[in-house]
Amino acid sequence: MIALLRRMFGVGGGTPQIAAAHPRDAAAIAALHAQSFHRGWSDEEVESLLVDGRVLAHSLRVGGAFAGFVLSRRAADEAEILSIAVARRHRGRGFARQLLNLHLGRLAALGVKALFLEVDESNAPAIALYRGAGFREVGKRPNYYPLPGGRTAAALVLRRDIA
Repeated sequence: MIALLRRMFGVGGGTPQIAAAHPRDAAAIAALHAQSFHRGWSDEEVESLLVDGRVLAHSLRVGGAFAGFVLSRRAADEAEILSIAVARRHRGRGFARQLLNLHLGRLAALGVKALFLEVDESNAPAIALYRGAGFREVGKRPNYYPLPGGRTAAALVLRRDIA
């Protein structure tokens, strides 16, 4: 019960800190991505994103421990969120929203006017996060995400104008 109360009220977990992600974060990002999604990214894939000048990446630490990330890739005045995840034990405390809000501000400062992303149509928490941040559905990709057992899930394509 005490653990639940600590999670609900953010007690004992430390202060969340969001900063630019660096190549040294690649292994932690890859591990969290693998825990959060059906097809994880390797350390090398993440590191190649983190050194790409078109990629904007932020990491979340809680009490000094790695707890989340967001990555997007810019092209001209548009960008696409590639991935966002928060460690299970830190979910439900508003950290994803904090990550996303800071990221949106940084993208706007870089001149990004429109932001896109794809999300599994059955991922209700992510869809609620994005809709709450002003994203709207602009398309759907059937059979986009591979699932266990040879099944697939559709991706919703969402957009948010920033400026």
